[in-house]
Amino acid sequence: MKNVTDSFVFLGHWPSAGSFGFNTDILATNLINLSVVIGVLIFFGKGVLSDLLDNRKQRILNTIRNSEELRGKAIEQLEKARTRLRKVEKEADQFRVNGYSEIEREKMNLINSTYKTLEQLENYKNESIHFEQQRAINQVRQRVFQQALQGALVTLNSCLNNELHLRTINANIGMFGAMKEITD
Repeated sequence: MKNVTDSFVFLGHWPSAGSFGFNTDILATNLINLSVVIGVLIFFGKGVLSDLLDNRKQRILNTIRNSEELRGKAIEQLEKARTRLRKVEKEADQFRVNGYSEIEREKMNLINSTYKTLEQLENYKNESIHFEQQRAINQVRQRVFQQALQGALVTLNSCLNNELHLRTINANIGMFGAMKEITD
Protein backbone atom coordinates (compact mmCIF):
# COMPACT_ATOMS: atom_id res chain seq x y z
CA MET A 1 0.00 0.00 0.00
CA LYS A 2 2.88 2.34 0.75
CA ASN A 3 4.33 1.82 -2.74
CA VAL A 4 1.03 2.84 -4.32
CA THR A 5 0.91 5.98 -2.17
CA ASP A 6 4.54 6.81 -3.02
CA SER A 7 3.82 6.44 -6.74
CA PHE A 8 0.99 8.99 -6.49
CA VAL A 9 3.21 11.37 -4.54
CA PHE A 10 5.86 11.17 -7.25
CA LEU A 11 3.21 11.70 -9.95
CA GLY A 12 2.31 14.97 -8.29
CA HIS A 13 5.91 16.24 -8.57
CA TRP A 14 6.29 15.73 -12.34
CA PRO A 15 6.99 18.92 -14.18
CA SER A 16 3.93 20.11 -16.04
CA ALA A 17 4.96 20.98 -19.54
CA GLY A 18 1.49 20.67 -21.03
CA SER A 19 1.18 17.03 -20.00
CA PHE A 20 -1.39 15.26 -17.87
CA GLY A 21 -0.77 15.09 -14.12
CA PHE A 22 -2.49 14.90 -10.75
CA ASN A 23 -3.41 18.00 -8.82
CA THR A 24 -2.21 17.50 -5.25
CA ASP A 25 -3.52 20.87 -4.02
CA ILE A 26 -6.26 19.70 -1.63
CA LEU A 27 -7.98 23.08 -1.39
CA ALA A 28 -8.30 23.50 -5.16
CA THR A 29 -9.60 19.97 -5.71
CA ASN A 30 -12.09 20.30 -2.84
CA LEU A 31 -13.49 23.48 -4.39
CA ILE A 32 -13.85 21.71 -7.72
CA ASN A 33 -15.52 18.70 -6.10
CA LEU A 34 -17.82 20.92 -4.07
CA SER A 35 -18.84 22.93 -7.14
CA VAL A 36 -19.52 19.73 -9.08
CA VAL A 37 -21.66 18.33 -6.23
CA ILE A 38 -23.60 21.60 -5.90
CA GLY A 39 -24.09 21.73 -9.68
CA VAL A 40 -25.40 18.16 -9.74
CA LEU A 41 -27.74 18.87 -6.82
CA ILE A 42 -29.12 21.95 -8.53
CA PHE A 43 -29.48 20.17 -11.88
CA PHE A 44 -31.24 17.07 -10.54
CA GLY A 45 -33.00 18.67 -7.57
CA LYS A 46 -34.57 21.44 -9.65
CA GLY A 47 -37.24 19.15 -11.11
CA VAL A 48 -38.11 17.62 -7.76
CA LEU A 49 -38.38 21.01 -6.12
CA SER A 50 -40.43 22.31 -9.02
CA ASP A 51 -42.83 19.36 -8.71
CA LEU A 52 -43.06 19.80 -4.94
CA LEU A 53 -43.76 23.49 -5.27
CA ASP A 54 -46.35 22.89 -8.02
CA ASN A 55 -48.12 20.31 -5.84
CA ARG A 56 -48.02 22.66 -2.88
CA LYS A 57 -49.31 25.49 -5.06
CA GLN A 58 -52.26 23.34 -6.17
CA ARG A 59 -53.06 22.44 -2.57
CA ILE A 60 -52.92 26.09 -1.54
CA LEU A 61 -55.09 27.07 -4.50
CA ASN A 62 -57.58 24.36 -3.54
CA THR A 63 -57.60 25.68 0.01
CA ILE A 64 -58.18 29.18 -1.30
CA ARG A 65 -61.02 27.91 -3.52
CA ASN A 66 -62.56 26.14 -0.53
CA SER A 67 -62.23 29.30 1.51
CA GLU A 68 -63.81 31.30 -1.31
CA GLU A 69 -66.69 28.80 -1.42
CA LEU A 70 -67.13 29.22 2.32
CA ARG A 71 -67.01 32.96 1.80
CA GLY A 72 -69.65 32.64 -0.91
CA LYS A 73 -71.85 30.66 1.44
CA ALA A 74 -71.33 33.31 4.08
CA ILE A 75 -72.33 35.98 1.59
CA GLU A 76 -75.46 33.96 0.77
CA GLN A 77 -76.19 33.78 4.47
CA LEU A 78 -75.59 37.52 4.66
CA GLU A 79 -78.07 38.06 1.84
CA LYS A 80 -80.60 35.82 3.59
CA ALA A 81 -79.96 37.75 6.77
CA ARG A 82 -80.50 41.01 4.89
CA THR A 83 -83.73 39.65 3.42
CA ARG A 84 -84.80 38.63 6.87
CA LEU A 85 -83.76 42.03 8.12
CA ARG A 86 -85.98 43.70 5.51
CA LYS A 87 -88.82 41.45 6.61
CA VAL A 88 -88.19 42.31 10.24
CA GLU A 89 -88.12 46.00 9.34
CA LYS A 90 -91.51 45.68 7.63
CA GLU A 91 -92.88 43.96 10.70
CA ALA A 92 -91.33 46.69 12.79
CA ASP A 93 -93.29 49.30 10.90
CA GLN A 94 -96.45 47.32 11.63
CA PHE A 95 -95.68 46.75 15.30
CA ARG A 96 -93.79 49.93 16.03
CA VAL A 97 -96.17 50.99 18.74
CA ASN A 98 -96.00 47.63 20.55
CA GLY A 99 -92.34 46.65 20.35
CA TYR A 100 -89.99 48.99 18.55
CA SER A 101 -87.10 48.46 20.99
CA GLU A 102 -87.37 44.64 20.77
CA ILE A 103 -87.21 44.70 17.00
CA GLU A 104 -84.15 46.95 17.03
CA ARG A 105 -82.42 44.54 19.38
CA GLU A 106 -83.21 41.65 17.04
CA LYS A 107 -81.84 43.58 14.07
CA MET A 108 -78.58 44.38 15.84
CA ASN A 109 -78.17 40.78 16.97
CA LEU A 110 -78.62 39.55 13.41
CA ILE A 111 -76.14 42.03 12.02
CA ASN A 112 -73.59 41.34 14.75
CA SER A 113 -73.86 37.57 14.43
CA THR A 114 -73.52 37.80 10.62
CA TYR A 115 -70.45 39.99 10.87
CA LYS A 116 -68.96 37.73 13.51
CA THR A 117 -69.53 34.74 11.24
CA LEU A 118 -67.89 36.56 8.35
CA GLU A 119 -64.95 37.52 10.54
CA GLN A 120 -64.54 33.94 11.73
CA LEU A 121 -64.63 32.64 8.17
CA GLU A 122 -62.10 35.23 7.03
CA ASN A 123 -59.83 34.34 9.96
CA TYR A 124 -60.20 30.64 9.16
CA LYS A 125 -59.28 31.29 5.52
CA ASN A 126 -56.20 33.30 6.51
CA GLU A 127 -55.10 30.70 9.04
CA SER A 128 -55.55 27.92 6.51
CA ILE A 129 -53.47 29.75 3.93
CA HIS A 130 -50.74 30.54 6.47
CA PHE A 131 -50.71 26.94 7.72
CA GLU A 132 -50.44 25.53 4.20
CA GLN A 133 -47.64 27.95 3.35
CA GLN A 134 -45.68 27.00 6.45
CA ARG A 135 -46.22 23.31 5.78
CA ALA A 136 -45.06 23.72 2.18
CA ILE A 137 -41.95 25.60 3.26
CA ASN A 138 -41.11 22.96 5.86
CA GLN A 139 -41.58 20.12 3.39
CA VAL A 140 -39.37 21.81 0.81
CA ARG A 141 -36.68 22.44 3.42
CA GLN A 142 -36.82 18.83 4.54
CA ARG A 143 -36.60 17.51 0.96
CA VAL A 144 -33.67 19.78 0.10
CA PHE A 145 -31.85 18.78 3.27
CA GLN A 146 -32.44 15.07 2.62
CA GLN A 147 -31.26 15.32 -0.96
CA ALA A 148 -28.18 17.31 -0.01
CA LEU A 149 -27.37 14.84 2.74
CA GLN A 150 -27.81 11.86 0.42
CA GLY A 151 -25.64 13.49 -2.21
CA ALA A 152 -22.97 14.27 0.35
CA LEU A 153 -23.05 10.69 1.67
CA VAL A 154 -22.77 9.27 -1.84
CA THR A 155 -19.86 11.59 -2.57
CA LEU A 156 -18.15 10.75 0.71
CA ASN A 157 -18.64 7.01 0.26
CA SER A 158 -17.26 7.13 -3.27
CA CYS A 159 -14.22 9.20 -2.20
CA LEU A 160 -13.26 7.38 1.01
CA ASN A 161 -10.99 4.38 1.01
CA ASN A 162 -11.09 1.88 3.89
CA GLU A 163 -8.22 3.41 5.86
CA LEU A 164 -9.54 6.96 5.63
CA HIS A 165 -13.06 5.74 6.37
CA LEU A 166 -11.90 3.96 9.57
CA ARG A 167 -9.92 7.03 10.70
CA THR A 168 -12.98 9.25 10.14
CA ILE A 169 -15.23 6.89 12.10
CA ASN A 170 -12.72 6.69 14.98
CA ALA A 171 -12.41 10.48 15.08
CA ASN A 172 -16.21 10.90 15.17
CA ILE A 173 -16.53 8.27 17.92
CA GLY A 174 -13.88 10.15 19.89
CA MET A 175 -15.80 13.44 19.46
CA PHE A 176 -19.08 11.85 20.57
CA GLY A 177 -17.32 10.30 23.57
CA ALA A 178 -15.92 13.69 24.54
CA MET A 179 -19.35 15.29 24.12
CA LYS A 180 -20.92 12.60 26.32
CA GLU A 181 -18.30 13.17 29.02
CA ILE A 182 -19.00 16.90 28.93
CA THR A 183 -22.76 16.39 29.25
CA ASP A 184 -22.32 13.87 32.07
